[in-house]
Formats: sequence, structure tokens, C-alpha cells
Amino acid sequence: MRLSRTQTTFLLILAAAVAIIFIFNRGRGPAPAGTGSEPAANPRELRVLVASSNTKRNWLDEVAAAFNRERRRSASGRLIVIEVDHVTSGGSMNAILGGSLQPVAWSPGDGSWVAQLAETWQRREGKAIASEACRPTVYAPLGFAMWRPMAETLGWPDTPIGWDTIVALAADPQGWAGYGRPEWGAFRFGHTHPAYANSGLLSMTGFVYGIAGKSEGLTAAEIYAGEVEEAMRALEQNTHKYGRQAPALLDLMAREGTAFLHAAAVPEADTVRFNVERGDELSLPLAFIFPAGGTIWADHPYCVPDNADWVDDEEAEAGRAFVAYLLAGEQQQRAVANYLRPLDDAIPIEAPLDLANGTDPSVTPATVPALPSPDADISNAVIDLFQTTKRKATIMVLIDVSGSMEGDKIRSARRATSEFLRRLDPADEVGVLIFADQVLSLSPPQPAGLVAETVAQRIDALTAGGNTNMHGAVCAAVEDIGALQERDRAAGEARLYGIVLLSDGEDTINVPSENRMFTTCLPANPEADGIKIFPIAFGADADEAVLARIAAVTAGRLYSATPDSIDNVYLSISAEQ
Repeated sequence: MRLSRTQTTFLLILAAAVAIIFIFNRGRGPAPAGTGSEPAANPRELRVLVASSNTKRNWLDEVAAAFNRERRRSASGRLIVIEVDHVTSGGSMNAILGGSLQPVAWSPGDGSWVAQLAETWQRREGKAIASEACRPTVYAPLGFAMWRPMAETLGWPDTPIGWDTIVALAADPQGWAGYGRPEWGAFRFGHTHPAYANSGLLSMTGFVYGIAGKSEGLTAAEIYAGEVEEAMRALEQNTHKYGRQAPALLDLMAREGTAFLHAAAVPEADTVRFNVERGDELSLPLAFIFPAGGTIWADHPYCVPDNADWVDDEEAEAGRAFVAYLLAGEQQQRAVANYLRPLDDAIPIEAPLDLANGTDPSVTPATVPALPSPDADISNAVIDLFQTTKRKATIMVLIDVSGSMEGDKIRSARRATSEFLRRLDPADEVGVLIFADQVLSLSPPQPAGLVAETVAQRIDALTAGGNTNMHGAVCAAVEDIGALQERDRAAGEARLYGIVLLSDGEDTINVPSENRMFTTCLPANPEADGIKIFPIAFGADADEAVLARIAAVTAGRLYSATPDSIDNVYLSISAEQ
């Protein structure tokens, strides 16, 4: 078709306008992340992924936003955009080593994780992962969050309270009666899992130092001393809740109240934050107790893994620019408002880090000594002793094999469940029920060391088809686990009891009915030593309302998963048991 002169002129003008707009925009550069005005792949942006531990979430988000507003550029002129990914210290270390996380900068909760990563990387790659030492950014000391009246009964804030006090109270069958408060019953304690969580590793390391009566120079061999092992066993056999993240333990305390947990080993920052931000949800205010004899003042190191293949020179430069910004006086001052302690002791410790919000601002490393961060040998020994002495678990896994699970769902469920079984402690007991039209026992609860591999092979051959008898499966599992719980109590054995419920839909059989399941099969109120159910809502069609209620009445936790995220969900459940 031949164009007229008018059409030709119009097209030339339009093309010129498009070219001018392109050149103009190219020279301007994009806006920082979070404005939504530019795509992530813009070549004029230099996006810097910082994987940071959860404890300093609020501070890092605030400082990153301030940095991005200043629109700083690299030496080549690219706009530096900081993106913070909040992670667990142990989980992110494993993800970096496994290749699924490739940050420009990594900031775990403590140098112990840096030591473990560096040692493994050096051994595997034959070179250091970073050319420069990691730099501390802020302090987040570890200790105990306890309901304030209970802490005051122990003498807080004036009387020193150490790990020996916690162990003695946890092991005393009379519980709080020894302090004249029999109405509080037995002491109930929780802490995070040291193999997964920074707070767990540091708390258990502080525990070992406290029981050994040392503030430095601890060796891995001393961790296995009879006195230390006996004390850790006394603590763990009376620990009522484990977890993957400290905030989740505090959330449970807020949700379930004073009768569920009395104390948890967590960072100061999380304790004060709950008092300030969620005080209306708490039955009583919390107090943060610095362990007498010393604690680990976690300094949240910031590392740039510039020897890794995924970090180029310009990214490393940008990563270092951000840590310099973090260490400036203004950003360190922001730390106090976000419940953290600045590195610079000239910056005053003031509200919200004060007695009104549950912590003693006068405490310093001079009054409560800073214990050394665990190196790889100490970390490995602490985790090993914990695994040896912890309360073992009895777990029933319920797998939905109805027709809606066909395809990617059943394949990923088979693989992730099999890996979960293989991660269990050999002394844990595990059983598997599958449900579709009927509820079938694939394997009754038996020691994982004897049956995990065989049961995993049976799971690998599961197929999907039929309806969804979820209510029946829940009732059957609770009945089976309840019988084992009674057996253990009669034998004087203390275990943890859990049910993992994986389903992608809602019950389609209704025998028993939903109401009958809640009324006759599940407890009216959650109990610290009760059977906890961890539902996994597998996909968008899962009945999350019912699954969330099941988790709530048993003090479990609801997880949402897809075929791509199911592995991480099972990892979190592993930390709960």
C-alpha cells in the first residue's frame, strides 16, 4: 500500500518523538526500588541483594530505604538499589552453600555462622569466599524473655539470674512452688533449634559457658563434660517448645498466654519489640533477662562474598558502600529506635531500650561479659550435644492422596516428605497415614532410625485418586498419637508429639463432620505438652480457614506451600520437633 504524503509526515514525526522520549529516559536513570516506576532488569540500576537475619529486620529496612532515597551511584554511574531479603542465619548459610541463595552481601546474626560458611567454602572450593573480613554492624544480646511478674519473682532486675537458675527451675517437679507461687505450676521453657536459628545456637553456646563456669577459652571437648551434658539434658527434657525463629516463640506466648510458656531464649530486640508493638496482645508485659556470668552480644557481621562467582567487582563495591552507610553515626542512632544497641558506646541507650519496656539499659559488656562467638568446632559440638540430649519426638505424617493431588503436587509431596523422614533423629518415632476415600496406615509410629528409609521408599510410590477424607485422618492420627502419649507418660518418658497434615483441598466426605472433629477429636485449649498439629496448605485450593483453626487449637502452626516451596516448609517443621 502506498502512503500519502500526510501519512508519511505523521509517521516521521511519531518516530522522532519516540526517539526523543527514549533518549530522555535513558539519561535520567530509574527510581529506587519500592517506587514501582522502573522494571527490575533496567541496566542502569545496580541491584544489591542483602540477605540479613530477621532480628534486625526493621532497622535494615529503614536504613535501606534511606540509602535508596539518596540515589547513590557506583563508579560507573549506575544507580545502587539495596534490596533486603530477611532470612534465618542457619537457613541462609545452607542456602548459600547449596547455591539457592546468591547475595551480594550476607549479614547473619553472629560470626559463628560466618566461621562455618568460611570453613566449608574453603574446604570445598579451595579458596576463601571473601577477600575482606566481615564487619560488625550492631549489637543484639541474647537472654531470656520471661513474663515480668515471674522475672521479678526471681529477683529481676537487681538479682543476677543465670542458666543454673533456669535449669534448676525447669527440672524441679514442684516448679514455681519453690518460689512461693504454686499457682503458676511447672516452669515451661522454649528455645529455637541451634541447627537452624541464630538465637538457638547462641543461646545454647551461652548455656554451655554458663554451666562450665567459663567466660572464654572453652574447648569443644569441654562441651562433652559430664556436668555440662547432665545440665543440658535436664534443660532439654523440660523444654516444651522448639522453633526455627525467635519471633515465632514470642508470637506463641502472645497468642496462648501465660499458661503455655513462661520463658524463651531470644534476643533482647525481639523482647522489647513485642512489649512496644504488641503489648495489647500480651497477657502480661515481658522482661528481658541478661544471663548472669555472660552472654553473647551478637554483632551481626556484614560480609561481601566477592570471591564467589555470582558477585562481580561493581556489585562488591556497592555492597561495601552500604555497610559504610550502616556504620555511620546517624544509622547507628537509628538502631536504638529499632530495639538494637549501636556499636558506638558514645551513643546513649534510651527508650525504647529501658526498664519501662522490659530491659535494663545500664547493662553493658562490662557488667554482663561478652562471651566469645562459637567457632565451627564449638558450634558443631553444641549442636551435637543438643541433638543427643533434646526431647525426642513422636510424629505422624498425614498425606492427602486424593485426585486433586495428581501431577506436580503428589510428586513434590512424595520427595519432600521422604527427605523430611530422613532428617529425623534416629530416636524420633514416625508414622505415616494417607487419606483419600479412606484413611490408611502406611506405617505405624516406629523409631525413625529403623524405618525412615523403608517408609520413604513406600512414600515414593504413592499415587493420587479419589475424594478427601481429611476429618477422618485428623481424628485417626490424634487417637493413635494420644495412645502413645499415654504409654510414654506411664513409663515416665517425656517426648514431643506432633502431626504434620498435608492437604491441597477441603474435606469432601464429612465423616466425621467438621464440628464433630473439633468437638470430639481436638482439644478445647492448646497445651504445652499436648499434641501439636502443623497443617500444610498445599496450593490455592486448600481449606486454609479450617487448617488454621486446627493449628490454633493445638498450638501448632499453619504453613502455606507450593511444589516449589514445600522443602522449606518441611525444614521449618523439622526445627519445631
